[in-house]
Order: sequence, then structure tokens, then C-alpha cells
Amino acid sequence: MQRQFDDLLLGSIELFCLAAELGSFTLAATAASVTPAAVSRSVARLEKRLDVRLFVRTTRQIRLTDAGRRYFEQCRDALNRLAEAEREATGQQTTPKGVLRISMPTPYGHFRMLPILAEFRARYPDVTVEAHLSNRNIDFAEEGFDLAIRGRAPRDSGLIARKLEDAELVIVASPAYLERAGSPRTIEDLSHHDCIQFEMPSTGRPVPWRFMQNGDAVELVVEAVYGTSGDALAGVPLALHGAGLFQTYRFVVDKELRAGTLVEVLTEAGGCSRPFILLYPHGRHLSSRVRAFVDFVVEKLGTR
Repeated sequence: MQRQFDDLLLGSIELFCLAAELGSFTLAATAASVTPAAVSRSVARLEKRLDVRLFVRTTRQIRLTDAGRRYFEQCRDALNRLAEAEREATGQQTTPKGVLRISMPTPYGHFRMLPILAEFRARYPDVTVEAHLSNRNIDFAEEGFDLAIRGRAPRDSGLIARKLEDAELVIVASPAYLERAGSPRTIEDLSHHDCIQFEMPSTGRPVPWRFMQNGDAVELVVEAVYGTSGDALAGVPLALHGAGLFQTYRFVVDKELRAGTLVEVLTEAGGCSRPFILLYPHGRHLSSRVRAFVDFVVEKLGTR
């Protein structure tokens, strides 16, 4: 294989990544025990080689350009893989170490993932976990996540998709609302009720409610009097305080259903679900901490 990177270039990449992580040439220089001028020269050397601007510089701060951010994220991953390969080759990586970044939607994060993270760290205390909870679509690779949980598998062939569960959906309301408005008997009755609708941030469109009808799953965008966005859990407190009907996952409202503070309705049309899928890179790119977490999550949640 032809050599493409000399020691000077690899060192420049490391200094560039340090500067990007710390947001300062001076801090990067201190961390690397070099001068700020050496960091500046390294960045300039990369910018000349790539013919792109990596940082926007002011007198007080530096900020990655869009091209710089993409380059940083890929260089960081490559350096991490090199370090991982070295540890494995020398037998140093006896236990998983490092930072693990996970992106997950709010319902699954709050009710499935966050409750088991302490157990994961009890097994692997040298791993630091960064949990990012959001219902927006993130760029899996460019934003530097090791794993993600999503409702559908992407088209990206560079990722492995493993289904964790099909989460059952239920329609709920408070006893006070049902006493005031009555309980719907059919799907058509929903047009006469106050409904709480969640809007998907990535599309700006309401998420359809799902029902079973004559053995088939059907979807309906209900006419809502309350709209929520950003957080898919926002409809739960609305329903608890008598605002109306809300469709959510059974695991989200299981405690309230057992306590009677929420009541399930339209049970005859129930039984629909939505999947949750664990996404991560193909095996040849996996660090030991990602492998450990995949095995752990599949053990804890993959049989649901």
C-alpha cells in the first residue's frame, strides 16, 4: 500500500482535532505541550493540503466551518479507531474505555434506556456515557454518535439495524375527561372528541394514530385541539389533567394505567405498535465499548 500520511501530517491532524475539541489553539497547545504557533501552523498545513478553510478565526475564538466540522468528525473517528487498534494489539484494552455517545428519542430514552445505564456503567466503569434525547432526526455520522435508536432503519448500508422491540400503542384519557365527554366507542367517534396530537420535528407533520381494523393496521391523522412538538411525551401531562385523548406507547403510561389516573379507550381497535431499532456501524468499525453496549442492550431489551 502506498504511503499517504507522514508523521508531520498525522501530527497536524491530531493538533487540529485537539483545537476543534477544545475550541482554542492555546488550549490545544497546552494539552499537547507545544506552542500555539505550532498548532496554527498545523492547521494552516491541513488547509493548504485540502484547499478548504477549516476554522473561522476571530481575535477571541475559533469556530469550525461546515467543511471543518465534517473533516473533524471523520478524523476524530479515524484517530479513535487507531488508538483502539493499538490498545487491542498490545493487550491494553482488557475492558471497554472511553466516551460512548448515544442518540435516542425521548420516550424510549426516558422509559427504556436511561433506567439501565447505571447497570451498564456498573459493568464497565471506565466508559463515560453521553445520552442525547431528541425527537429530531440527527445525522448519525456527522454529529459523532456511536449508536442511535430510531423508529425505522435508514437506507445507509454502513449501519447495522437490530430491532429492540415492537412497542404497543394505546389511546388514553383521564377519568375526569371521560366523565365529561364520554368514552369513544369507534374510531369515527374521535371526530367528536378533544384529541392531543404530536407533530414530528423532522417533517412538521402530525404523527398519524394507528389502529387495528378488520385485522389490518390503519392510520388516521386525528383532528386535534392540542398540538405538541419537540417532545413526544408532552401529551401525557395534558391527558392526565383532562385535556383529551392521546395515543402513546403503553410503556410510557403503564404506571398511570395501573393507578387509574389514565384509562385506556378503544381497546377493540388496539394492538398496533411501532418498532424501536438500534443502529450502529458495521463490525470492523466497532470499538470495544460499542460492542459491549450493543451486547448489553440486546440482552436487556432485545427480547421485549
